[in-house]
Amino acid sequence: MAKQATVGLGLRREMLDEFCQQVPDEINFFEVAPENWMTLGGKFGKQFRQLTEQHEFFCHGLSLSIGSPEPLDTEFVKNIKAFLDLHQIEIYSEHLSYCSGTGHMYDLMPIPFTQEAVNYVAKRIKQVEDILERPFILENVSFYAAPGAQMNEQEFVNAVLTEADCKLLLDVNNIYVNSINHQYDAAKFLASMPTERIEYMHIAGHYEETPELMVDTHGADVIDPVWALLQQSYQQHGIFPTLLERDFNIPETPELLLEINQIHQYQQQALASLKTRSA
Repeated sequence: MAKQATVGLGLRREMLDEFCQQVPDEINFFEVAPENWMTLGGKFGKQFRQLTEQHEFFCHGLSLSIGSPEPLDTEFVKNIKAFLDLHQIEIYSEHLSYCSGTGHMYDLMPIPFTQEAVNYVAKRIKQVEDILERPFILENVSFYAAPGAQMNEQEFVNAVLTEADCKLLLDVNNIYVNSINHQYDAAKFLASMPTERIEYMHIAGHYEETPELMVDTHGADVIDPVWALLQQSYQQHGIFPTLLERDFNIPETPELLLEINQIHQYQQQALASLKTRSA
């Protein structure tokens, strides 16, 4: 269990110069969207290769569009595999959503919560796994409408994971955001997630448009209710690698380390609690 007590940071290009000189010990792994890095050459490409040779990396995709009505872009998936192979990255996750149809929409759209969609997405996940030769890890996403829903989000996520027999990237902030926007109990949703399928976790900040509308931005500090949900997740499901997402309004590294160290602290507290209970 202790080896799962690791904390990561989403890598941005503006961080390359600094981290090629030194990566703080508190950062145990990096996460990148392969689409943003796989075509890079020159200085950025060399710096990225330097980091992947020295540190652990996870990949979290943006544009696979697993729920798209269009056929799966198998050439794109093959390019992802080549990127993962080149940098010896085993962890690949994507969103339970879609972002393309007859064209690319540059946003993560909600898949209708139906049994038909469960079966459709599960088949596409297995197709991706066959090409990547790696497990597929699916993230529970934030959403702002539920068109054509015949089940709730909790039922849909669990049904897809079961039908596809795949892993889960548990995004704690997305649970909180959705619980406010769709008025459900975040703690109950978290408890319903299948522990045995969790591979790693995300935590992030968001923007409060109104008290009833939260927008998942990854552009602010993590707030107390989300920290509390992370602590609950460790107590209920165990300790897993946890990534701090910060996509814009990015502060200097010492400020990011404050939140990274807070995750470390919660992991150690959970480990201590588990040892006490098993003694």
